[in-house]
Amino acid sequence: MAPPETAEALRAQILNVYDGLSKRMKQVARHVLDQPDDLAFETLSRVSQRSGVQPSAVVRFAKSLGFSGANQMQRLIRDDLLSRRVDLAYGERVRQFARNAQGASDDVGILAEHADADALALANLKEAITEETFNRAVDRLDQADTIYVAGARRAFPVASYLAYSFQQIGKKTIFIDGVGGFHAQAARTLTPDDLLLAISYHAYAEETISCATIAAERGAPILAITDSAVSPLAAPASEVLLVREAEVRNVRSLAVSLCLAQSLVIAFAFRATALASNEGMGG
Repeated sequence: MAPPETAEALRAQILNVYDGLSKRMKQVARHVLDQPDDLAFETLSRVSQRSGVQPSAVVRFAKSLGFSGANQMQRLIRDDLLSRRVDLAYGERVRQFARNAQGASDDVGILAEHADADALALANLKEAITEETFNRAVDRLDQADTIYVAGARRAFPVASYLAYSFQQIGKKTIFIDGVGGFHAQAARTLTPDDLLLAISYHAYAEETISCATIAAERGAPILAITDSAVSPLAAPASEVLLVREAEVRNVRSLAVSLCLAQSLVIAFAFRATALASNEGMGG
């Protein structure tokens, strides 16, 4: 089998074979898809450490895709990043930040670490989500008769903010908060005219995945906010907004997700206001 010739072809091939991979091969696949800058510029031993597998597993994964070895796969991704520069700049700044942050333990230092890490992640958000993707997401929100919002565990603050905000601006919204374990029952009231706005991150909340499965079965479109192209929410979703949150001392932030949530709400509100104004002028 000939190896992929472009980074985009590589990503497409990984997504195509992902479901059939073993557990360890899926760990490597996730790392290639979600952390391309890390794979491109770190050593094989470092990549294997971060993806949680042995170096030989990374080599086997590369060969299964037609590459002669891990180095050839790394070179393909590195060339792509160098041509686009944006992801490269972000990845290098993150690694530099991590090196500078090592050893800081005072309270003010910890605050600075998190603030700086969030600033880097927020700067990358503008490049990670294209205008076209964002506009399609707002279209989905606008077209829905009712927005159902589902997000549990770490995603709960983002989901609750979205539900509250859409309700405040007059959009018919149902928050599937799962109180009493009734998340599935709430999801079963979805119709094809509604929209499930589902938020979840690794290791994905079963409650939210269940809601997405039910929504797909009922023919309702899904707008997913998640962290990976191979997230369980990505496959059934009509639109996917991928976020890369900062992580400091093994604690992942929600700053990027909340910024994206605010942007969706405000964009929807502006569109609704403009529509109402135009209708008023037409009347």
